[in-house]
Amino acid sequence: MTDSAVPYGLLENAAMVLRSGRIDWLGPQASIPDIYQNLPAEDLGGRLVTPGLIDCHTHLVFGGNRAREFELRLQGASYEEISRQGGGIVSTMTHTRAMSEDELLTASFPRLDALLAEGVGCVEIKSGYGLTINDELKMLRVARRLAQERDVQVKTSFLGAHAIPEEYDGRADDYIAEVCLPALEQGVAEDLIDCVDAFCENIAFTVEQVEKVFLRAKELGVPVKLHAEQLSNSNGAALAAHYNALSADHLEYLDDAGIAAMAKSGTVAVLLPGAFYTLRETKLPPIAELRRANVPIAIATDCNPGSSPLTSLLLAMNMASTLFGFTPEEALSAITREAAKALGLQDDIGTLEVGKHANLAIWDVAEPAELVYRLGFNPLYKRVYQGT
Repeated sequence: MTDSAVPYGLLENAAMVLRSGRIDWLGPQASIPDIYQNLPAEDLGGRLVTPGLIDCHTHLVFGGNRAREFELRLQGASYEEISRQGGGIVSTMTHTRAMSEDELLTASFPRLDALLAEGVGCVEIKSGYGLTINDELKMLRVARRLAQERDVQVKTSFLGAHAIPEEYDGRADDYIAEVCLPALEQGVAEDLIDCVDAFCENIAFTVEQVEKVFLRAKELGVPVKLHAEQLSNSNGAALAAHYNALSADHLEYLDDAGIAAMAKSGTVAVLLPGAFYTLRETKLPPIAELRRANVPIAIATDCNPGSSPLTSLLLAMNMASTLFGFTPEEALSAITREAAKALGLQDDIGTLEVGKHANLAIWDVAEPAELVYRLGFNPLYKRVYQGT
């Protein structure tokens, strides 16, 4: 965007020219080329302009809520205990299956609108609460419809390997073969899937089961990402890196071998402070080690009804700084430049550069750190999506 030696890459007294939804020129205001001098102009009054924010990990489409489980956790129940008793993902599955496509769409609007109100221009949305072929595809269709109903870029992730539904209890391999893989194939055929995700964990799917999904995704030409090392070290991150995954997410229990594999493959580490906070985790992701290995680090809301009922990227930045030790500059890059990499969109969004989409967030702040340090305050002045 600008000189990387300058904090935040900040350019003072700047101007930007937008044309056909993209950035046509940017630089010092005093250096605007003559060919642009007579164009209509808007004076932003010295406000801060950043790339539109990117929420690169959400489960935004779902039915019901899990407020009762929140109470149970406060009384001492663990995430694993709640899940094994029929709560967690399976509880949301029941509500999601019962809702029509239109009902899910209506339920999802408030969550999406909360993100857009904070300057988000791109959001990733996963399936994973249907866990039948029809219900997984239903969720993906809703995600596609959200992009038609709102000015936002939506990237879909097929998360059929999210949990094992009750009807397949003890038969995870059968679920992969009979539901997950056919749903993946049909979703690709209907152009509903941009990426494939899975939950590799002791309460979900093994490395061997996830690999079956990744192999089919590779055959279909669809990139992958993975929920990995959230509750234990299952060597999921190394598997993700082996398949050149766009990202591995959560990563509290990531080990040195997983870090080395991610560094080699360029896989982005997506950290999710909302889940860490909500679950009252104490095991921090290995952030210093990720930095030393030059693994790109993004953050996201992980918006979901159970472990991270969060719809604020601004708060996620503050959490990343307060809980994980991010600098404000790291936090801002984690929801712009690095988040774009986590979705494979770095050529189009995530930084302010000529030729990229004109997705902008304009802020009423005196300095960028204000975006990170405030709690419960939204200083967005204007959101620009593809130039308007």
